[in-house]
Amino acid sequence: MTEPPLDPATAAARVLEHLDAGRTVAVVVRVPTEVEPRPGRLLVPTDGPVEGTLDQAELDHLAVDLAGRALEGEGPNEGVHELTLSDGTEVEVYLELHAPSPELMIVGAGHIAQPLSMIGALLGFRVVVVDDRPEFATAERFPDAERVARVDFSDPFRDLPVGRSTYVVLVTRGHKYDYECLRRLLARDPLPAYLGMIGSRRRVRATFAQLLDEGVSRERLTRVRAPVGLDLRAQTPAEIAVSVAAEIVASWRDGTGQPLSDRERILERFFPE
Repeated sequence: MTEPPLDPATAAARVLEHLDAGRTVAVVVRVPTEVEPRPGRLLVPTDGPVEGTLDQAELDHLAVDLAGRALEGEGPNEGVHELTLSDGTEVEVYLELHAPSPELMIVGAGHIAQPLSMIGALLGFRVVVVDDRPEFATAERFPDAERVARVDFSDPFRDLPVGRSTYVVLVTRGHKYDYECLRRLLARDPLPAYLGMIGSRRRVRATFAQLLDEGVSRERLTRVRAPVGLDLRAQTPAEIAVSVAAEIVASWRDGTGQPLSDRERILERFFPE
């Protein structure tokens, strides 16, 4: 907390750097007053050191606590907050949160991954595609992806950060890869925002049975969307990609997946017989 004060331009540049790195950052600014006309500011990223200062050690400590609870989703909303110092002095600060675009990680670079990558980019996701086959994990096959990486499916996420804003779709080419990916993802804390796996009922049952035998809790397995996607009776790779993307949007926006016409019932409500 001994960092020098951050000027607005430097703070804005640092926020952008954090966003580019996939980190959410909370900014706490001291509301200026006649007594203290120059606002100090603190940057608190999800992963990394605190930057800046509000020019008072105790106030910095309270502001970092406020920002940390906001980053954890524990209550403080963006806006003005009053922090009370040990001597009873109340100081107003303004809290704002800056989050990167959510990440869509597609594990498996086969025929469904291509249209899903394109749709994901159109929806504003930062798309990452991974596979163990060099001929499949190429930028040419996935021009819309922000990153295409070749991984070893025995430890696929070793060099890939997966956080609470990551949406993961497993479209690998085999049960053993599904199992290994799910086993490692379900052992993480926090879990991804969304975790879906393609596959037949038999394939999903086999994967779940193996994970339960390995001691994975039922509570954790309930977080897995498998088979993945909404029921659109999809058949082609593009249709399946639309089905998966629709479920991801519903999860992201807290939607129901219910047809809006069924929910609104305009004819029945406004034009009864």
